[in-house]
Amino acid sequence: MKIFNSKSLQEIDNATCEAQQIDSVDLMDRAANAVAVEVMAMFTPSQRIVIIAGPGNNGGDALAVARMLFEQGYKKVEVYFFNIHGRISHDCNVQRSRILTIEGIDFVEVVKEFTPPYLTPDDVVIDGLFGSGLNKPLASGFKSLARLINESGAFVISIDAPSGLYGEWNENVSRRNMIHADLTLSFQFPRLSFFFEENSEVVGEWKLLDIGLDPVKIKEIQSDFTLVEERNVRPLIHPRIKFSAKRDYGSAMLFCGSIGMMGAAILAARATLRSGAGLVTVHSARIGLTILQSSVPEAMFEPDRDERFISDMTLHHDHQAVAVGCGIGCNDLTIEALENLIKTCKNPLVLDADALNCISRRPALLSMLPPKTIITPHAGEFDRLFGEHTNSEARLKTAIEKAKYYNIIIVLKSHHTMVVRPTGKVYFNSTGNPGMATAGSGDVLCGVIAGFLAQGYVPERASLIGVYIHGLAGDLAEEKYGEFGMTAGDIADHVGIAIKKVLNP
Repeated sequence: MKIFNSKSLQEIDNATCEAQQIDSVDLMDRAANAVAVEVMAMFTPSQRIVIIAGPGNNGGDALAVARMLFEQGYKKVEVYFFNIHGRISHDCNVQRSRILTIEGIDFVEVVKEFTPPYLTPDDVVIDGLFGSGLNKPLASGFKSLARLINESGAFVISIDAPSGLYGEWNENVSRRNMIHADLTLSFQFPRLSFFFEENSEVVGEWKLLDIGLDPVKIKEIQSDFTLVEERNVRPLIHPRIKFSAKRDYGSAMLFCGSIGMMGAAILAARATLRSGAGLVTVHSARIGLTILQSSVPEAMFEPDRDERFISDMTLHHDHQAVAVGCGIGCNDLTIEALENLIKTCKNPLVLDADALNCISRRPALLSMLPPKTIITPHAGEFDRLFGEHTNSEARLKTAIEKAKYYNIIIVLKSHHTMVVRPTGKVYFNSTGNPGMATAGSGDVLCGVIAGFLAQGYVPERASLIGVYIHGLAGDLAEEKYGEFGMTAGDIADHVGIAIKKVLNP
């Protein structure tokens, strides 16, 4: 699913009206009806609902929702329409005229002074003050209104986007001065700002409402941002042919583990196998031989000359994928071995965890990474590589810049893990849950990506598929064990089931 900016969404709205031969007010009514249906599914007609509407099209949506709810028997609807400057959009003015003809509706048009409503935690507020097209922070009275709503404890539903939150980037904007929604109802497409951690308390839960926008225009308009769904992943995974052997599905070499950290190697190896790699070899500290071979007998073990850590990353055989980092530590000899591998490796390469921490100690290694190398940092590892960042929005901007500069693929791990390509394209993942915030989850992801690389998938596809399957495996594990009880091993064990689910919905 594409993630469009405000300008593109307006183009799509206009194209929809033209293609379907409807007026923009008709499209507004369609959107408002979708919102009203959601509200009616959640609350009974006896519920007090306070609707805050602004002078633009977002306010027009809110006014239409108020009218529709009132007509459906919701008599405790109170409408506050803010017309401070006397500039009302055409469609909003049409909705205002319609609501003024309804006898008995509680409608207040705010022109100058305003006595705010008394709100309690038992009330519902529908926020249609300003949509995602806003281009400046809420000020003066609107800022006070936002704080009043936030402090009331009322259940807040925002139409399109919470008022005060921009649709895309929100750098240097105080979230204290935005309306904080419990539920955001957006039309057909999410906004980019929904995917950043710092905006989660503002957006709350979000749901997309299908309003029948023109599919031709949607396909025509390009976007650098995409939300990856099952329908995007399914055609990327190749079904297996009947007459095949293990060599047809590639060999993966994993440089993982060290004394006290062999669990990382086990998880990565298990995930690589569950992802479909034909052969998996683990090169690790000599001490890990018995541990690895007894825990993952399907994997081969190549012992390092050192007992405690990896001191050599020479490739002695042909491998279709190489993964480095899970639990290797940052010993000086390990860093030297990693540098030699980076300088000589011609195979698809994925670097995770301590491999990235090693590179952060020798930043020059970034410039030596082979083209299309996949790195999989979490926020802390990313900042150690590229400098401190105060929020996930700033981190993504840097990731886009660095992916282009170094010609690498950055898998930036978060709730909506972001796959950033050298082209500047960003893919947000739609699977996963908070139960995956557990030790070893990243090792499993590294293994899944390595498994698809081994099978011959290009790095762009291996990373995208791997992230989606990893999250889906986590969702399947959560169904069985719950968010509190699941472990990284449970995620690894569900990888094969996740692939099966995608291929056979």
